[in-house]
Amino acid sequence: MAITIRDVAALAGVSPSTVSRTCKNNPSISEETKERVRAAMATLGYEPNFQASNLASQNSRTIGLILPVSERFIYANSFFLEMIQGINSYCNVHQYTTTLITGQTEEEALQVIRSMVRTGQTDSFILLYSKQKDPITDYLYNEGLLFAMIGKAYQFANQTIYVDTDNILAGQEATEYLYQLGHRRIGYIGYEKTLLFSSDRKYGYQLAHFEHGLPLQEDYSIEIKDSMKKMPPELSDLLKRPDRPTAFVVTDDFLGVALERTCRECGLTVPEDLSIISFNNSLFAQMTSPPLTSIDINSMQLGAEAATQIIHHMENPNLASTKIIVPHEIVVRESCRPI
Repeated sequence: MAITIRDVAALAGVSPSTVSRTCKNNPSISEETKERVRAAMATLGYEPNFQASNLASQNSRTIGLILPVSERFIYANSFFLEMIQGINSYCNVHQYTTTLITGQTEEEALQVIRSMVRTGQTDSFILLYSKQKDPITDYLYNEGLLFAMIGKAYQFANQTIYVDTDNILAGQEATEYLYQLGHRRIGYIGYEKTLLFSSDRKYGYQLAHFEHGLPLQEDYSIEIKDSMKKMPPELSDLLKRPDRPTAFVVTDDFLGVALERTCRECGLTVPEDLSIISFNNSLFAQMTSPPLTSIDINSMQLGAEAATQIIHHMENPNLASTKIIVPHEIVVRESCRPI
C-alpha cells in the first residue's frame, strides 16, 4: 500500500496540512516541525511531488471554491452567489484570490481539482455544499488537503472545518411559526436525504410535530431530486385532496416559488388556501407574488465565515478544526396567514 500524507502526519504528530506545507517549505511552519516531518518522511519512504510543491508555494494564496455538481443548483439558486460574494469580500481584503470549480459530473469536477493540485494552482478549498458519500470530500481528506465546508460535515466531522446554520432548529422554528398561526396539517417539501441541510430541516419539522403531538403523515412529505425540472405529480395529487395540508415548510425559496406555481395550476391561492414558509431569504422570496415568508440563514455571512476560517488555518496550520454556527431569523412576508 502506498504511503500517504496522513501516514506521515500520524508518525510526526502533526496535521496533514502541516506535512503538505512542509513539502512546500512554507515559512509558516517552524524549522523544528519541518525537521520532524522530514524525518517521518524518510522513515516511511514517502516521496512528495516536489515539482507540484514548488509550483504551489508560488500560488498558495488562491482558494478553490467547489460548487455542487448540479446544473440547477449552480445557475438558478442565488444562495450560492451570495455565499461567493461573502467569501470574496473577505478574501479581497486579505489579498487572497478565489477560483470556481464545478463539473457536469463528480468525476469531471474531481479531474479539475486533481489537475489544480498537481500543477500547484491551489491546495486549499471551500466546498459550498455538504452531502453524504461525496467522492470530492473523500479525495480532499485522503490527500491531506486543507478544506472548509459550508454545511455540516457528514464524513470526518472532527477533522473538518465547517460553517453552518442550525438547520434542525430552523426547521423546527419554521414549523412552529405555522403551528402558532393555527395550522395543524403541515406538509414538507425538500431535497433528497443526501443533502444534509434538507434532511436536517426535515428532522426539525418532525420534532415540532412530536412536540405538539401532531400526527406525521408520510404522504405530506415530498422529497425532490435536485435534477428534477418541475414538481412531481404527487404534489398536485396531494393539493387536490380534501384533507390536503393547509401549510408547507419548504426547504428553500426555489422550491417555494415552484410550490406557488403548482398551487395556481391546482386552483389554489397563497396564502388564502395554502401558507408557505421557505428558507434562504433570497431574491426568489422577495420577488414572487405573494412574497415568501422565509428563514434568512445569512448566506453572505456563511461565506465570509468560511473564508475567515480557511485563511486562518492556512496561516496557522496546526490549529484544530473549527465549527461555526451562523444565526438565522424568520423574515415575515405575505405567504402565511392564520387559519
